[in-house]
Amino acid sequence: MDDLSRFCCLNAACEHHGLRGAGNLAVAYRYGARKQYRVLLCRGCKARFSERRGTPLYRSHLPAAKAVSVLEHLNEGCGVRSTGRLVGVHRDTVMRYGRLAGSHARAAHDELVAFSPGDPRGPAR
Repeated sequence: MDDLSRFCCLNAACEHHGLRGAGNLAVAYRYGARKQYRVLLCRGCKARFSERRGTPLYRSHLPAAKAVSVLEHLNEGCGVRSTGRLVGVHRDTVMRYGRLAGSHARAAHDELVAFSPGDPRGPAR
């Protein structure tokens, strides 16, 4: 049995949008070379989306361990070229993953930290 409690419907028009563990999600099918990734189906609105959607690894062709290694090296302060040499990927790949992770971190921060529910001014810009 797949644990889908971490996921929520990504369709903004769905009544279950943003509700984690609502029981409305099912695995539609699996994809990838070893069928390691799941496509989830919302039973409410019938929308389908990858479990990696909304993460820096969405549409990634690198193995997850290698992509995480790139991000760990960048986090530790390694340069782009040295990270590429150490991990064994092109420097443009390092830049792409760094940009993706940065924009994901910014969006997560804005959603979780910068907006105070009691603030009448709304989200910080």
